[in-house]
Amino acid sequence: MRLVIARCSVDYAGRLTAHLPSAPRLILVKADGSVSIHADDRAYKPLNWMSPPCTLKEGTGEQEGIWTVVNKAGEKLIITMEEVLHDSSHELGVDPGLIKDGVEAHLQELLADRIDTLGEGYTLIRREYMTAIGPVDILCRDADGATVAVEIKRRGEIDGVEQLTRYLELLNRDPHLAPVRGVFAAQEIKPQARVLATDRGMECVVLDYDALRGIEDDKLRLF
Repeated sequence: MRLVIARCSVDYAGRLTAHLPSAPRLILVKADGSVSIHADDRAYKPLNWMSPPCTLKEGTGEQEGIWTVVNKAGEKLIITMEEVLHDSSHELGVDPGLIKDGVEAHLQELLADRIDTLGEGYTLIRREYMTAIGPVDILCRDADGATVAVEIKRRGEIDGVEQLTRYLELLNRDPHLAPVRGVFAAQEIKPQARVLATDRGMECVVLDYDALRGIEDDKLRLF
């Protein structure tokens, strides 16, 4: 990535025309070929940009200080440099991508570790309880010893209710587990999904991710 801070003016010529008068700005030139011009007053959104694939040509001689960026459609971004205040390049390498916090797997781990969030006296049988049609997120027992199947989603929608329905139909065929009731747990449950789950005798539980992370774990640990 190349970072250039310069006093410059910018002209765009394409399906329409646009002009940015002279001012100090940040110009980002990325490895993918994109070029974007930024001000210091509008968060991440650039004032103007050219998406890849495009080519950047820096003028020489009488054209020195004039950058011309052209995309495959022939549109041009012309940057006229008046004063370069900073110019540096940095090799960032391949980015591993965003690792999202609060995904279903982490919610499952947190809830399994704090299963009494579902109610006093709940005990965990196991996470990822395998069935012939896939794993149930959490299988546990309530205070009365009854089996409970928990399906966890970040956003609870009708397809999640249908998924839990299929698990319950299968689990209730096992005499060692039956009767099995369902809990549909999510950070957010859509109204239609709540109506369908309730109609099918399932309990709906809204999970507070921050609260789950903040609950003290009373298990003894070595470290």
